[in-house]
Amino acid sequence: MSQKLRIVDTLGERSLLRPMVINAALAANDRSKYYFTLLQTAVLCAQHDGRAPDLRRERLACGVDNETLDSVVTDASTDRDGRFRIVEGGAIIHALIGEIGVMLAPFADESDADFRSRFDALRARAETLQDGLYTHADIDALTSAERDRGDSMHLLVMDLHKALNAAQAQIASEDIDGAAAYAIQPADRPLIAAFMRGIHRTESLKFAHPGLGTTATHSANKLVIQNDIGTTDAHVLVVHVEGLQVAVTYTDVHLPRLMFFQSLFEGHGMEWDDTRSRRDDAMDDGVFHLCMGTLTSTSSRELQDHLAFLASRLVFLIDWNKARKRLQTLVGKGEAIRLLLWAAQNDVGHMGFLKCGGETLVFDALDYVLKGQARFGQHLDQVLEKREATALLKFVLKTCTESCLLGEPESFVQDAVRAELFNNFRTVQERLYDILADHAALTGEIAGGVRDSLLQAGLANAATVVLRNAERAREWESSADELVNRARSASSHSEVPEFFGLIVQAADDIADALEDAAFHLTLMPAAGPRGEVDARFHSLGELLVHGTQEYVKLVETARFVRRGGAREDVHDFLAAVHRVQQIEHQADEAQRAIKRALVAGTGDARALFVLSAVARNLESAADGLMHCGLRIRDHVLGSALAA
Repeated sequence: MSQKLRIVDTLGERSLLRPMVINAALAANDRSKYYFTLLQTAVLCAQHDGRAPDLRRERLACGVDNETLDSVVTDASTDRDGRFRIVEGGAIIHALIGEIGVMLAPFADESDADFRSRFDALRARAETLQDGLYTHADIDALTSAERDRGDSMHLLVMDLHKALNAAQAQIASEDIDGAAAYAIQPADRPLIAAFMRGIHRTESLKFAHPGLGTTATHSANKLVIQNDIGTTDAHVLVVHVEGLQVAVTYTDVHLPRLMFFQSLFEGHGMEWDDTRSRRDDAMDDGVFHLCMGTLTSTSSRELQDHLAFLASRLVFLIDWNKARKRLQTLVGKGEAIRLLLWAAQNDVGHMGFLKCGGETLVFDALDYVLKGQARFGQHLDQVLEKREATALLKFVLKTCTESCLLGEPESFVQDAVRAELFNNFRTVQERLYDILADHAALTGEIAGGVRDSLLQAGLANAATVVLRNAERAREWESSADELVNRARSASSHSEVPEFFGLIVQAADDIADALEDAAFHLTLMPAAGPRGEVDARFHSLGELLVHGTQEYVKLVETARFVRRGGAREDVHDFLAAVHRVQQIEHQADEAQRAIKRALVAGTGDARALFVLSAVARNLESAADGLMHCGLRIRDHVLGSALAA
């Protein structure tokens, strides 16, 4: 017992004695865990040659002053029999026994005899160990956290720590804005209040989930704040405040959540040490992870702000792993974590999402929008582009949180998600219509170039114009191919009708046919046919230009046709479809007239070959315009107007 405790005991102030004993026991717990880590790390380094971690920071953080312990890990080795040679091993074990004795002090009555009997047995074995030379069994008796291997000092410390936390909550002498506090200093109160201000700012986002219980005390000239975060055993945050510096120790069974926690402080001056993993059979998979960070303030005001911000982030750790797994059924793992980070940075959180059904909410909305065609487990980026999928899930997270805070019924959230999903699909279709319209416009440009070349073909000095038009047609056709690839990408990532993927491929055949015609015209002899043949080709070229212009109108008006929409939109759309059909029929007649003129003439064989090829190209383009127009008509009448 320390001198201060003896004085308190002598004065008869028993009400102060137990809190101080528990306070001392909790500090001893920190030192005990350092000794366990020191022994375990020394054994690992003795077994595997590698860079020995520096545990000096951990030693100083828990208040152990013995600097000679800093070289224990690097000096560890094994002998020929496989035993571990650990310098200062005897001193470490002796110190460990003393710390556990301090932890036992609050449990001196007969009801806690089990702790005492376990300690006596473990101490008796530890005192028989050879100083500095240990077997695997010796180390396990000290550091093992696996209960099926028998009792150990580590297991005893774990059980004592749980009992100490329970005792600490019972003896709290003061409530500071919801924090159970005892033995604190006057200067601690505004710091505890600042921490609790951060807790209260965001704690509503956990809804009815337990967690965020906070205790505070003053130990070894430091304010110590502990938060239980959630219900997981190894999910604990301990904050030490000394002067203007905040030291954070965070433990978690889930390494991705630990890394997420660290990412919450990017740009806030937090400096993190290397993360370390610990073996503990009581935890999930027998492993938990620990990280330490420090944050230095420049003023007391900034210190309070740092504590408030730190506390405000804790709610975003509750059920984080569950939310990550739920989101991963909708998007990839990396995107799920980025969404959770966005939700934390915007004080949206994820508990509302879980409360409203999680991924089931989104799948139900998807099935509703797609009229029963959705597949459960289907990633959203398979039905929407990645950007739209991310935007939708941000909307879902935000809407779920806001609706739960307002107490709105789940049916409201369901309807809101369905409506947003409808809007997203409409956005995808609008983008595809934009691509179709751009593609149609390029097709029109190629048709115009072919017409101009037909007007020049066969004339003297026309080669330059025809070649230039052919080069431009090739460039436009290449641009049209890029639009086709964009359309395919958009349609493959969406469950909008398959129509879009089919129509853009069919439309690209029109551009290909026109570009072929432009190329064939570059082969025309300088003195090609004149007279009726030229006139017929001029007429056919003009028809193709008009046909592509009407096709552009058809695509542009199709996007506005919907059930309950303006009657004028329907009329303009159907009129464009009708004109494209008429132009196709006129092009057929013009092509037949060209054939008759070519057969009746006696022109150059090379010219006949070129003109025959051009005629086939233009006829194919006219047919393609009509078929694309009819496909769009069928889609609009069967889908948009029937919806």
